[in-house]
Amino acid sequence: MKKGEQTRQHIVQHAAPIFNTRGYSGTSIQDVLRETGLEKGGLYNHFKSKDELALESFDYAVQLLREAHKAAQQGRQGTLDRLQGIFEVTLRSAQGEILAGGCPILNVSVESDDTHPLLKEKAQQAAMSLQNFIAQVLAVGIKKGEMKPELDPEATARVLFALFEGGILLTKLHDNPAYLHDARTHMLALLKLYQQEA
Repeated sequence: MKKGEQTRQHIVQHAAPIFNTRGYSGTSIQDVLRETGLEKGGLYNHFKSKDELALESFDYAVQLLREAHKAAQQGRQGTLDRLQGIFEVTLRSAQGEILAGGCPILNVSVESDDTHPLLKEKAQQAAMSLQNFIAQVLAVGIKKGEMKPELDPEATARVLFALFEGGILLTKLHDNPAYLHDARTHMLALLKLYQQEA
């Protein structure tokens, strides 16, 4: 990797937790300069604007989530076990273990709803990607005969995604992971209704 690419990556890695914790409007270029140790000119050699840096920082945050989901699926068998892996990443994300500040999809969705259309679009894409991943897990479960064919993978994925993101929101609001654990309990109860009998 060339020095310029390394510096750009260094900036993004340090900026992403700031944006994710303080939000777009709450993050200043001075905050990023302080964290990266760069001068203003050095930063603007790599990013034309705060917008460009925020968008790339969000992409980086989402990539961290994807990598965590991929790692959490290793060695898992069966639909419910794979969904437990997705839940575990959700819990780790809510607790700031993957990136300081919690779930970047939720954070950007809440902040950028009416204020930053490009960030909102990226959050929509990331949310759809995760919903599609959940739907794929469910569809494989139906194909393998683990889940009943009347289970709708796409609709169920939307419900599970809403449960997870709502659980993250309430966990952060009340500083209590019980809300996410309740979401998992309801996820399992819902899916057990659609399990094929052995």
